[in-house]
Amino acid sequence: MASDPHATQPLPLWRRKLALYWRLVRGDRPIGWLLLLWPTWWGLWLAAEGVPPLWTLVVFTLGVWLTRSAGCVINDYADRWLDPHVERTKDRPLATGAVRGREALMVFAVLMLVAFALVLTLNRLTVLLSFVGVALAASYPYLKRYTHLPQIYLGLAFGWGIPMAFAAVRGEVPAIAWLLYVANILWATAYDTWYAMVDREDDLRMGSKSTAILFGDLDLVAQGVLYALFFLALVLVGQRAGLGMAWWGACAVAAGLVLYEFRIARTRERSACFRAFLHNHWVGATLFAGLALDFGLRA
Repeated sequence: MASDPHATQPLPLWRRKLALYWRLVRGDRPIGWLLLLWPTWWGLWLAAEGVPPLWTLVVFTLGVWLTRSAGCVINDYADRWLDPHVERTKDRPLATGAVRGREALMVFAVLMLVAFALVLTLNRLTVLLSFVGVALAASYPYLKRYTHLPQIYLGLAFGWGIPMAFAAVRGEVPAIAWLLYVANILWATAYDTWYAMVDREDDLRMGSKSTAILFGDLDLVAQGVLYALFFLALVLVGQRAGLGMAWWGACAVAAGLVLYEFRIARTRERSACFRAFLHNHWVGATLFAGLALDFGLRA
């Protein structure tokens, strides 16, 4: 039987490069995009007290994907000295040398330029705030070399869509926006600590820093404090916004989901901590559903 003449033909170079770039921006791993999307949508719905203007929603949704992808690229560029020595990251395109540093910087620049072009269609305050977002996203990856608190800085970067959302919808950033921003910082610090617990042994060996290393044997206690403060901030948001039963029900369900995370991660095994990290997508989605339903019932 004659063999298929196309079966052994290698993929064209451009297709191989696109596949590598897709992996570089974590296109095959949407969890980071979702963890960035939910607080951004919290901000949009709370600012608009319901469904935000369609174009604003489109800009922020696309912007979330673009900036998260750019953040992954610059993170891998900054960690190209570390990733080859970490079990979870050793096969990333920059770690293996399949993508060069110069290529990564080019991809980062293109993604950020497209995101900025979208922001330029919004008001002046939103455009000005976007410069802070760029600075946070570009500087975050370098924090783990100098401080044990890069997870807090991740919260600052991942939540910046909240004040930007209020700026885009209302033309101002009121106190409730900053309260929601603080809630997101606490949440991001907590879920990224689960993530850091996965890499703790590798990070200790390589001299990298994280909250997981800082907390040490008290990691689960610290996680409990972070999540408790997160829900306290959400309660304050609900009170200030005059939210109803749908919101409070969502908060209760989200609290139950977080308790489940502690159950599965109590052994501190790598796979368990990673599952706890991934599980936060459902926390964010539940809170968004409660917020959207609460405003929808008022319409």
